[in-house]
Amino acid sequence: MDELKPILNESFGLTDYCLETLEGYDSNNYKVTTASGLFVLKVYSYAEETFALLEAEHRVFQKLKHIKTFQVPLDIQNKNNEALTLSDGKIFRLLPFIEGDFLAEIKHTRELARSFGTALAAMDKSLFGHYDSAIQGKETNWDLQFFINNRVFIDDIENTMDKNLVRYFFLQFNEHVYPIQHQFRKSVIHNDANDWNILTKDGTLSGIIDFGDMCHSWLINELAVGLTYLLMEKDNPLEIAKTVLKAYHEIVPLEEIELNALYYLIAARLCTSVCNSANTKKRKPDSVYITISEKPAWTLLRKWLTINPIAAGDAFRASCGFQQTKKKTLEEDSRVRDKNISKALSLSYNRPIQMSKAAFQFMYDSHGNTILDAYNNIMQVGHCHPKVVHAGQRAMANLNTNTRYLYDELLNYSEALLAKFPEPLSKVFFVNSGSAATDLAIRIAKNHTNREHIMVLEHGYHGNTQNAIDISHYKYNHKGGKGKKSHIIETKLPKIYGSGFETEQQACTHYVKEAHARISEQRDKIAAFIAEPIVGCAGQVPLPKQYLGEIYPEIRRQGALCISDEVQVGFGRLGSTFWGYEQYDVIPDIVILGKPIGNGHPLGAVVTTTAIADSFDNGMEFFSSFGGNPVSCAIGNAVLEVIEEDNLQENARMVGAHLKNKLKQLQERFEQIADVRGEGLFLGVEIITLDGLPNTDLAADIKNKLREKNILISTDGPYDSVLKIKPPLYFNIENTNKLVDELQIILKES
Repeated sequence: MDELKPILNESFGLTDYCLETLEGYDSNNYKVTTASGLFVLKVYSYAEETFALLEAEHRVFQKLKHIKTFQVPLDIQNKNNEALTLSDGKIFRLLPFIEGDFLAEIKHTRELARSFGTALAAMDKSLFGHYDSAIQGKETNWDLQFFINNRVFIDDIENTMDKNLVRYFFLQFNEHVYPIQHQFRKSVIHNDANDWNILTKDGTLSGIIDFGDMCHSWLINELAVGLTYLLMEKDNPLEIAKTVLKAYHEIVPLEEIELNALYYLIAARLCTSVCNSANTKKRKPDSVYITISEKPAWTLLRKWLTINPIAAGDAFRASCGFQQTKKKTLEEDSRVRDKNISKALSLSYNRPIQMSKAAFQFMYDSHGNTILDAYNNIMQVGHCHPKVVHAGQRAMANLNTNTRYLYDELLNYSEALLAKFPEPLSKVFFVNSGSAATDLAIRIAKNHTNREHIMVLEHGYHGNTQNAIDISHYKYNHKGGKGKKSHIIETKLPKIYGSGFETEQQACTHYVKEAHARISEQRDKIAAFIAEPIVGCAGQVPLPKQYLGEIYPEIRRQGALCISDEVQVGFGRLGSTFWGYEQYDVIPDIVILGKPIGNGHPLGAVVTTTAIADSFDNGMEFFSSFGGNPVSCAIGNAVLEVIEEDNLQENARMVGAHLKNKLKQLQERFEQIADVRGEGLFLGVEIITLDGLPNTDLAADIKNKLREKNILISTDGPYDSVLKIKPPLYFNIENTNKLVDELQIILKES
């Protein structure tokens, strides 16, 4: 530190002092202790831009020096009455060392939050309208105007799920902030009111330091940045935010459009922080200056996802005296739906939900509630997964046509999808839904075998087309159904629970014998046998492990085909295997895909062998107007990539095992739980009366009470007495524990 002596001695007249190194980002900082007081010496490498910006900071300090309620670090001028000292290619400036307790080190009270809002407002009011060309021309990644510039750092984030959480908020910023940015007021702002730049005394804000990130930006960004750090590690961040906003608004009235964007701006600042921390860790593994707030930033960002943007917006507006957004009542929406939509389309729950948005494993209703989704397995990789959304947006902006042309999306996706299958399954037909895939699979099987009869499982469901209804016992044998048609062969559902057999093997032997008898009765008439690996609408019923291994060979001996309906369980949902049929060590002749294949986008597929596909090429062209279009293929390919990149199959295995174990623990405590079954994140809980009968009423009660607690599950089975749990694969241990805890409370009360 000897090189600092001439500056301190000759420029500032300091001779008797003690130096201590301080952490810094874009400067070398030293605490200077003298008999007359404490100072901070900041040393910068000379650059014309740096010098201009430091001069601009000095002018800002002059604008703020009239404020008496808190201190800012006013430059101490050298012997030449200059704020900046140049020497040997360096810029030196001496600032007073403002004493106080850092915001990061004290307990946060409501009074502190209020003084925080008041101080930021006083500073911004003083700077509003201040023009400085150096600040005006400054561009920094920490200015939320230029948030998009931080996208290049996303890949420095190690955890893939964390990357996609950040990508999600980039996507939301593009949707909700950029389109209205031209309406935001702009001003010079401090832009870095983090908890190490805010000093306090006696529980109120006493100083603001480090103006190095100052910029000319949207005025609301001052609050977005400050709140980001103040809300970290808070149980109820919206309440703290309301206190700050109210205090700020009393001095600098906020505009409603600014408050509407604040939820997304806070998320953007959190993303900026974690992106830059990830990049800094990569470049400077030993630095703690940038990474100091990384852990609480991640915690708040994950918590932010659990806050409905509508709830946040309403809270922010209310704190400033604005009305909540006008919301349509359930009755209003119901009237329009009833007017336009057939009652044949049902609504879930006694009190239907008016949905507004969704993200990963959460859904947001229009009244501000955040809902944990343990039901919607169609959103396999999570609601609005940014990679899937981006793939669709990009493809739609580029090309949307049909399979009568050659294009990369179809070629790439077909290669990627077929790579997930064993070699005999080497051809794919793309359609628009699982139902369309079922319809096509039955056509292909009948054409290949020149037969009409289809063998089905009791309580199976395969889609909503006429062909699919004809082979779905769950539909044709229930209310409104027309009964079994003559070409349908039923065999009993091989359900182990309630079978009366002591072991799975005994049950399997019985059901195989029954199925073989059905096959023998229809010798040389069967075109195909179709089954789900876990029969969903029957109540999440797994087949005995040896069942398909005994049925498939017998079907094939008759010259018939074996079809696996993977619409519900495919794409890694079962955890231990990617496809359901792999649970049973068999390979089907035809596989039906739907629901999760497009993560909510209308997409389906039929996968089969070359020989079977060739037999379908009989002169009657198969053409689907939209099946295999570039947009659908791009989305489907993105889903496959996300499953692998986010390790979602392993997540399904791990979280599913934890959930199943917790449910079995409940089963030991509550007689109403008769059976817990399924694999991965495709589970069923059978509910019975104390007399051992199906308990439809209690199952419905549990489903609806969970809905009132903002948790979604469903019920199904022949008596609608089985709880169905099949969440997006982003479901985690914390979500699992919340679901089981609330289920336990309901069972205690029942």
